[in-house]
Amino acid sequence: MIHPGPRAAERTVAVPASLRRIGGVLPAGRTVMTAVARLFADAGCKGGAVWLDGVTCDPIRFVLPAPSTDGVHAAWYSDTHAPDGPVTIERATATVGWKDGAPFLHCHGTWGGTMGHLLPLDTVLAADARVTGIGAPDAWFEALPDAETAFTLFTPQGGGSGTGLLARIGPGEDVVTAIEALCVRHGIADARLHGVGSIDHIRFTDGSRMDCHATELRLDGATLAQGRATVPIEVVDIRGTIMRGTLERGANPVGVTLELIVERTDT
Repeated sequence: MIHPGPRAAERTVAVPASLRRIGGVLPAGRTVMTAVARLFADAGCKGGAVWLDGVTCDPIRFVLPAPSTDGVHAAWYSDTHAPDGPVTIERATATVGWKDGAPFLHCHGTWGGTMGHLLPLDTVLAADARVTGIGAPDAWFEALPDAETAFTLFTPQGGGSGTGLLARIGPGEDVVTAIEALCVRHGIADARLHGVGSIDHIRFTDGSRMDCHATELRLDGATLAQGRATVPIEVVDIRGTIMRGTLERGANPVGVTLELIVERTDT
């Protein structure tokens, strides 16, 4: 994937985070964004991740990855998908942070036989939904302009004395080895790994592959054990094809970005 701007010198950006598990009920009638923002505010957290498994929405609005047509970006988004009636999210991961001074989130998940990038300001909860997440009071993702990709990307900000990490891995870096190198730098040997992002042409350990430059993915039970990362994902391509599998080491370059939360378990 060829991006329009100069290659950033720092390929992985990370800040320490005092991570803690959070949970609560997202009330019917609110947008996903409003409800998640309240959940994090009530927990005293500025950033983190939330899982929207089993949440029913009406309406639900989302986009798929798509080729760029503007001559600038390396990839883009499809037109908005707007299915009729209530839709239940099967599995979804959302990284949570801030954009233009207000709470914002970046969510990839599966629902209604497809997978996509949820539009949280346009998607409304159809019923009360209990969810869980992981939050940090001292670290968050901030949507900032990125010269390399010409996108506005969630970038880790803040940071305290916590043992977890909020991180962003840049384009072209291999997902598995970049995670391992990041954790070595921070002295982390064992962790749960959460996040969303994209990979340019995907290779799985079972030999299967997704030959597409524009994808949207979520980590699905990824872990670090004794310094070695195992990274299962769910992913969709520009045709709406969904695949699941574990990433091959050294063969999966980040497409645009990978937002990562490292929840340390070796302390």
